[in-house]
Amino acid sequence: MTRHEEHGEDGRRAGRRSTVLRAAGLTLATALVLGIGTAGWAYWHLNDNIRSVDIDQALGENRPAKSAATPTASASASASPLPTEAVNILVLGSDSRSGKENQELGGGDSSGARSDTAMVVHIDAGRTGATVVSIPRDTLVTRPSCPLPSGGTSAVAYGVMFNSAYSLGGPVCAVKTVESITDVRMDHYIEVDFSGFAKLVNALGGVTVTTDEDIDDDDSHLHLEAGTHHLNGKQALALARTRHGIGDGSDLGRIGLQQKLVKALLEQIAATDLLTSPTELYEVADAITGSLTTDTGLNSLSALTELGQSLQGLTADEVRTVTMPVVTAASDPNRVVAEEPAASKLWKSLK
Repeated sequence: MTRHEEHGEDGRRAGRRSTVLRAAGLTLATALVLGIGTAGWAYWHLNDNIRSVDIDQALGENRPAKSAATPTASASASASPLPTEAVNILVLGSDSRSGKENQELGGGDSSGARSDTAMVVHIDAGRTGATVVSIPRDTLVTRPSCPLPSGGTSAVAYGVMFNSAYSLGGPVCAVKTVESITDVRMDHYIEVDFSGFAKLVNALGGVTVTTDEDIDDDDSHLHLEAGTHHLNGKQALALARTRHGIGDGSDLGRIGLQQKLVKALLEQIAATDLLTSPTELYEVADAITGSLTTDTGLNSLSALTELGQSLQGLTADEVRTVTMPVVTAASDPNRVVAEEPAASKLWKSLK
């Protein structure tokens, strides 16, 4: 396996929609459509949908430094300026095994879960651009000691797969592991599960994706000829999980498909005028909030809406998708390790 090069994404300029929170192409394209003027009961329901984890309290102060705030010169004296500091968000797509819907979509029949997709979303200071960095789940890392949900802490583990952090200690250990290998502070955490992702795609009326090669993967149950396809939620999820039916069957091939899907979803959201249909808007918002687990800093509609409003000027062609540079692990041809110094250089650029 050779070094995995950075993937730039071409794409048309997405329309600006002031009430649409695009945590989006940034967050597995879960453009959090939450600036909604709905009735009180609807607001309460959507707000109550969101689950959260207090990661800051669990991890304490022994973490990378926070980004410095950037003043907003154009903010009026009478209005509260929107946040403009650089922000890093760890976004995980989890193959949760809990719940009938997740099991039917491929989550299995056990009680565990894995971080099937991991992306660090960096939003530039001034909100002028964003970078989405995919971390291959097969990357061998040093997993730090983590607080465990059942109490106590885990021991440091060397040369283990990156996605074992979530399996062992959930969101808290996932965040601590990412901060350990990147030395970059994760300001927020967003997790989307199987059924929520599929529901989002269905609520948007599907998503159109062009594949460069035939896909024939019995594991993900996806069989597509090369070309353009309009996928429903279940098919889009299968595409995001496909690895054995493309390329060399590695996780790097799957990441390429996930980045393509993120782009397609961002464009689908931009092309769908949800504001003209309160019913569709509510359906999308319900699908998104019902699938989310966040840190306590993003666990309300008001917090998510504020983030979205600060991203109003960010367009699709200002979002760059890359993969952490890796090379084949000397200990296992089926695993990868960070390629240095390229990986450290990439993470340093996000501080």
